[in-house]
Amino acid sequence: MAIPFVRQFDFEYGRLDQLSPLVQRVIADNPGPFTFTGTGVFIIGDKNVAVIDPGPTTPAHKAALKDALKDCKVTHILVTHHHMDHSPMARPLAEEHGCKVYGYGVQPVPPKGGDIRLEAGDDLSFKPDVDIRDGHIIEGDGWTIEAIHTPGHTSNHLCFALKEENTLFSGDHIMGWSTSVVSPPDGDMGDYLESLERVLARDFDIVRPTHGTAITNVRPFIEAYIAHRHTREAQILSALESGITSIGDIVTKLYADVDKRLHPAAAHSVLSHLIHMRKTGRVAAQGTDGLRQVYKIAS
Repeated sequence: MAIPFVRQFDFEYGRLDQLSPLVQRVIADNPGPFTFTGTGVFIIGDKNVAVIDPGPTTPAHKAALKDALKDCKVTHILVTHHHMDHSPMARPLAEEHGCKVYGYGVQPVPPKGGDIRLEAGDDLSFKPDVDIRDGHIIEGDGWTIEAIHTPGHTSNHLCFALKEENTLFSGDHIMGWSTSVVSPPDGDMGDYLESLERVLARDFDIVRPTHGTAITNVRPFIEAYIAHRHTREAQILSALESGITSIGDIVTKLYADVDKRLHPAAAHSVLSHLIHMRKTGRVAAQGTDGLRQVYKIAS
């Protein structure tokens, strides 16, 4: 089942777009192989607003946010997770508006020595003012947001559900332009698959990822997202059965048509699949899981 990605949409850096009665967006000037066109910062409400994933602290983005919020009072800043393309602007924005930062609060598990750093990297300074957990309700001026804990991409990843529009702000949990990286040790494929099923069961009308445009065919999209992961595991098992045992060789075989800049991230996702399959008894290895480990079909 092919994922119906949407990669074309109208945007300009720094432009404030009204997406729905309660939702506006500004896209930061940080495009890249992991951020697509850049970080989409969502503004919820009218005069007294919440900001979701304020993004990076580039000068142009700071100026764009200042202009977008010039007639508003920011009452809440919500962060889906601790990556550098999502959270660094949270603290300066909170200090400017005199409000608090809300997030799950679990600090990242640092990569082991020699591991390749992925995406924009971890914001190791991120610490929310208010630790929130699954089911936490945040009420504002004309809007109600529920926190949904969706571990997988990171252990502290949250999605935010806007009750009034049955909309999910999915961070990097679900993206409209690409699959999400799941990188051990902080990322966990088993958790990720469970989180996708939980989101699917909520029947949202629209999903708004931090990167890219909205997903409007929500159920078929998430079902395809889940099917893709199961297909990937079947492909990994097939590679192991053919005698390929290293993660590097598995990536070369399965991601031959993918931008090679993304191969290090693909290696981490393959490792996460292998860890999950090892836990569920489908593959075996001797010793600790890792990028240099050799795996085989479990006997």
